[in-house]
Amino acid sequence: MVACNNVNPLLTEWDTPYGIPPYDKIKVSDYLPAIKTAIAENKAEIDSIVNNPDAPTFENTIEALEYSGKTLAKVTGVLFNVSETDGSDELNKVVEEAMPLLSEAADEISMNKDLYERVKAVYEADQSGLTAEQKMVLKKTYEGFTRNGIGLDEAGQAELKEINSRLSTLSTKFGNNLLEENKAFEKEFGFPAAFYYSKMASIEDRGLREKIFKAYSSRGHKGNANDNRAICAEILALKTRKAQLLGFENSASYILDNKMAHDPQTVDAFLKEIMDAAMAKARKEIVEMEKISGFKIQPWDWSYYAEKVRKAQYDLDEDVIRQYFSMENVRKGMFLAAKKLYGINAEPLKDVPVYNPAVETFKITDENGEFLGIFTTDYFPRSTKRGGAWMNNVREEYVDRDGKEIRPIIVNVGNLAAPTDTTPSLMSIDDVQTMFHEFGHALHGLLTKCHYVSVSGTAVSRDFVEVFSQFNENFAFQPELLAEYAFHYKTGEVIPDSLVQKINNSLKFNQGFMTGELAAASILDMKLHELALAKPEDLDIDAFEAQACKEMGLIDEIIPRYRPTYFSHIFDGGYSAGYYGYLWAEVIDQDAFDQFRKNGIFNKELATSFRKTFLEKGGSEEPMALYRSWRGQDPDPAALMRFRGLIEN
Repeated sequence: MVACNNVNPLLTEWDTPYGIPPYDKIKVSDYLPAIKTAIAENKAEIDSIVNNPDAPTFENTIEALEYSGKTLAKVTGVLFNVSETDGSDELNKVVEEAMPLLSEAADEISMNKDLYERVKAVYEADQSGLTAEQKMVLKKTYEGFTRNGIGLDEAGQAELKEINSRLSTLSTKFGNNLLEENKAFEKEFGFPAAFYYSKMASIEDRGLREKIFKAYSSRGHKGNANDNRAICAEILALKTRKAQLLGFENSASYILDNKMAHDPQTVDAFLKEIMDAAMAKARKEIVEMEKISGFKIQPWDWSYYAEKVRKAQYDLDEDVIRQYFSMENVRKGMFLAAKKLYGINAEPLKDVPVYNPAVETFKITDENGEFLGIFTTDYFPRSTKRGGAWMNNVREEYVDRDGKEIRPIIVNVGNLAAPTDTTPSLMSIDDVQTMFHEFGHALHGLLTKCHYVSVSGTAVSRDFVEVFSQFNENFAFQPELLAEYAFHYKTGEVIPDSLVQKINNSLKFNQGFMTGELAAASILDMKLHELALAKPEDLDIDAFEAQACKEMGLIDEIIPRYRPTYFSHIFDGGYSAGYYGYLWAEVIDQDAFDQFRKNGIFNKELATSFRKTFLEKGGSEEPMALYRSWRGQDPDPAALMRFRGLIEN
């Protein structure tokens, strides 16, 4: 149960710089005992709230709930960060065992009727003395009970607990299966699945392209031990039953009920308009590619011939571009943009604990030297890391009981091009955008100034959370910023103005394909969660996907960005009936960035108001109320279509 010195490092105060987890002292065998201890501690905290003889108030009930579970959050913050980035078979087993325990513990709180009665009493009392943030925390706490089964009878609650436990087990299994499939893909083809798109653009052998495409697009779909089809079907059936237990027709209706979009019909209409425009553009893109290919384009041909068209139309060679974008230069550019906009500084930290030698750590401060948080980067692929790119909180920002501000510890993870023996890590245009995107999430977490974890940083509506990451992408290729960070890795020459112009001219290139595959995945996600699936065996997921793609008007030359069996966002993540959020948020972030285009890209006054209105407030106020207060109006629905070149400016 414990480390060799009889002390579990996960349960001690961390005597490390800035409270960084002591990764070097934590063993796999420490996690489960720490989780069990932390769950018991949290239960005692909840009992204390419930048994408080004083009348319920915000302070003794809602605030007390906010301060509970800190040890559990501390332990899971480390566990999930390490398991996703530097996992092992042993650690995967720990997560598989831990998830049902965590699900059960969460259910015990959300279905505690005595606790709910205290929360309800505060919710129904006069709220005039509460701050806007406290009102939002109270609202989220109350809805956390009403949306998680507090109104069910004993039998209903028992069934819901079983569903939640099974869902946690299945999602973990889905992720582990996909990790194994990605390992097999890399072993067969010699490069990570994360590099699929960039590799397909340069492979001349059409037969090899077809082989790689079919292997990539059939991950979790091969009839082997890692086949995810049955898991997908069972997850969807369980989600349906959960939604219906809680009074909703299907999972999509339940999930969207408290989101900005609110209902599936709104999302479906939103996505249809984008999909139609994307397919119209994609058909034109095919014509240009087939002029070069001389034959009908297939899905495995698209990236290869799109790159040829790009070179012809924009005289843009990705291999030349990469030479100006080493990872270190791009990261410098991210930090420079944040300094220009928000006045923050990033100082490298050496000799601090890390979970893997590839991790680099930075101390983030504002222009007055105030400590804002710890930021770590982990950009390169390895077999122990899941695919994709993401931001993760190891520790959230909040103000503790003594009034001390606890600043966050945030990780940006990627699977970008690793350095070789002869070259540094060199980034493609997409890679650069990915780094700026994830740092946008990190800024949201680092700059937040909230009192309570439940509304701190990125704790916002799922269809609002991508606004700030996508907003940050806009700065990556601004000419005045490129002049300060884009230098040739050999000669040190600054990127030429002619190349900068070509990059920016090309950003709307191939948007029929890129928008189409993204919209297709979003629609597929919605259609899967709009199912009222009674039992798993009622779903032939292959036939369902084919029919959905036909109905949405997806052309044969494009497949959804994610097929169900490797759609980890919705089966092993938080984006169920929420993948549309990337496009939904893009309407807002492009409308917001229009203000910078009009008033100065690095306008400090505008950036300060953006920071104070959004980044500092996290989820402490309603998203659209915040946006209207800053913009003076609702976002322009056409902003996304203009930005992607799907309609004329």
